[in-house]
Amino acid sequence: MAANTKRRSRINYLVKVALLSALSFVLMYLEFPIGIVPPWLKLDFSDLPAVLAAFSLGPVAGVICQVVKVLLFTLIHGTTSGFIGELGNLLMGIALVLPAGLIYKYKHNRKFALISMIVGIVSMTVMSFISNYFLLIPVYAEMMGLEAIIGMCTAIVPAADSVMAYCLIFAMPFTFAKALIDCIVIFLCYKKISPILHKQY
Repeated sequence: MAANTKRRSRINYLVKVALLSALSFVLMYLEFPIGIVPPWLKLDFSDLPAVLAAFSLGPVAGVICQVVKVLLFTLIHGTTSGFIGELGNLLMGIALVLPAGLIYKYKHNRKFALISMIVGIVSMTVMSFISNYFLLIPVYAEMMGLEAIIGMCTAIVPAADSVMAYCLIFAMPFTFAKALIDCIVIFLCYKKISPILHKQY
């Protein structure tokens, strides 16, 4: 009896992670350009299901959602950056869901939910700087030329005249805003959604 219950619980977990991963993948296609930032920075809500997974099923589930989302998108859509853009997306996504999931797992209440989201937002924003400064921009500079990239940035904000300035003026604030929107949505809706995610089918 106990073995059957454990097996059923594991199947429930896998099904929920698979569904949330698939939803993350679909939402990755629904991206919106914003005119006040360079054209490659686009808003999407693909991190929402991963945060839901991290809160309802644990931090590992959130990480799995991020990995599956990026792998599926890369396999189906392909890559124009030698997988570097996808890797950057993955690193930032994990930086959001892993610390948030770990903190919320410690205690399930609104206070810890808020703390976990703040830590996740800050972590993702810091990872945005690290991945852009050391990984993404150097690779794109090899492909497009650094002058072309900086030129697109200074056309919007003249002060964004270096990689460091790009990270501080565009990449980090954009990532912060994106993570903040995701977390606000989760914070407002999680109480209504969580019974569905916790239910054993």
